[in-house]
Amino acid sequence: MSYSFRRLTRAEFPLLAGWLANPHVARWWNHETSPEAVERDFGTSADGGEPSEDLLVLRDDLPVGLIQRCRLRDYPEYLTEFEALTDVPAETATIDYLIGEAGLTGEGIGTAMIAAIVADTWSAYPDSAAIMVAVVAGNRPSWRALERAGFRRVAEGPMEPDNPIDDPLHYVYRVDRPQPV
Repeated sequence: MSYSFRRLTRAEFPLLAGWLANPHVARWWNHETSPEAVERDFGTSADGGEPSEDLLVLRDDLPVGLIQRCRLRDYPEYLTEFEALTDVPAETATIDYLIGEAGLTGEGIGTAMIAAIVADTWSAYPDSAAIMVAVVAGNRPSWRALERAGFRRVAEGPMEPDNPIDDPLHYVYRVDRPQPV
């Protein structure tokens, strides 16, 4: 199976809203799903006016998920949270991700799409030496997918959770750009 990415378009907002409303996604993303909220939170990125990328994940050309990708420096408040817990190399990228349908979870899709976006990031962000991801400690499936995709846990500590019901404890994961041999 092959994984590819393309920028989310406004035409996919209804699909995204449905995914965000699915209980397995809503638990961790804690996102409003009205058309107005999806427009508010994803419209600028879809138009290319945001430094982050909202990427539709395609498995064999069928949409299965979403990955958000950006450089931490473009979001100083988020960068500060990372820097409070660990060293952050200049130009470090970060990702967030979801699998849209519950029936697709538990099949290795998360690990595969994370591994694919890591490979893509080394090309798309040639100045990034690392990718770092913060995951709420209670989201075991997410941090296990990172580990299976080659990330290593480098720190843990309090960060602002996406969902206010979560404890602030987060695990910080990192993968470094492969070095030429």
